[in-house]
Amino acid sequence: MMRLALWGTRGSMPSFGPENSRYGGNTSCVQVMSERDTLLVLDAGTGIRRLGHSLRSRFRRVDVLLTHLHMDHLQGLGFFGPLFEPDLEVHVWGPAHHDRSLDARLSRYLSPPLFPVRLREIPSQLTCHDVPRSTFMVGDLTVTADYVCHPGATLGYRIEGNGSVVTYLPDHEPALGDELFPGEPRWTSGYELARGADALIHDSQYSPTEYETHRGWGHSSIDDSLSFAHLCGVKRLITFHHDPAHDDDTIDRILAEAIAAKTPDCLVAPGHEGDVFEI
Repeated sequence: MMRLALWGTRGSMPSFGPENSRYGGNTSCVQVMSERDTLLVLDAGTGIRRLGHSLRSRFRRVDVLLTHLHMDHLQGLGFFGPLFEPDLEVHVWGPAHHDRSLDARLSRYLSPPLFPVRLREIPSQLTCHDVPRSTFMVGDLTVTADYVCHPGATLGYRIEGNGSVVTYLPDHEPALGDELFPGEPRWTSGYELARGADALIHDSQYSPTEYETHRGWGHSSIDDSLSFAHLCGVKRLITFHHDPAHDDDTIDRILAEAIAAKTPDCLVAPGHEGDVFEI
């Protein structure tokens, strides 16, 4: 069993809507914890600040897995409290680049004039890793990383532990360039990562109408998210990366319309900031 906690579910820039929004306003950040207390943090959007405050020195090691370095998935990293705890081991994982290491690329953000503290001045025991396109272990969790369809080098993650599988694809456009989508599974972006997952956290930013004018932007319609979940045979879909321009009623409406049209064969849970799932 794994425990998931959603700390930020919005896409693009943060939404500064009403504080009582059921979906919240923070950008991508998900906490994954195993039965043996291995702690993974998926992406470092603005939600990571509150997550860091919640940890209260309970852990001696934290692993942050970045899908890519777009700002809505990175902008909270400098405000993550554990980075400033000297006794804490922090590992940051991110997609490899052909000529610059991850720490070199992160240093472009964590340095003046964008940030007052340089990456090399961070007081925690910080290690940056270029993520291999393969499977590796973090504590008692098995992590598989692979590239998925989104502008720039973008990873998806499959996390396995205690007999459960969670797949995280927050920025993903599997229908791009595939006129037959959902078609042949093995040629579909993200399929091997999501195949048979107990929970799939997946980009569901647009309504079908909105998607028609945003093809190639790297994001999915809610209808395509449901189709992808069916193709992969997942047990639960958690919709994610909500458009910051959508209020609660809009998100509720486009999800209800998609469910009525698609009649999904898996559980569907819209991702609200603050949701907790036992997988």
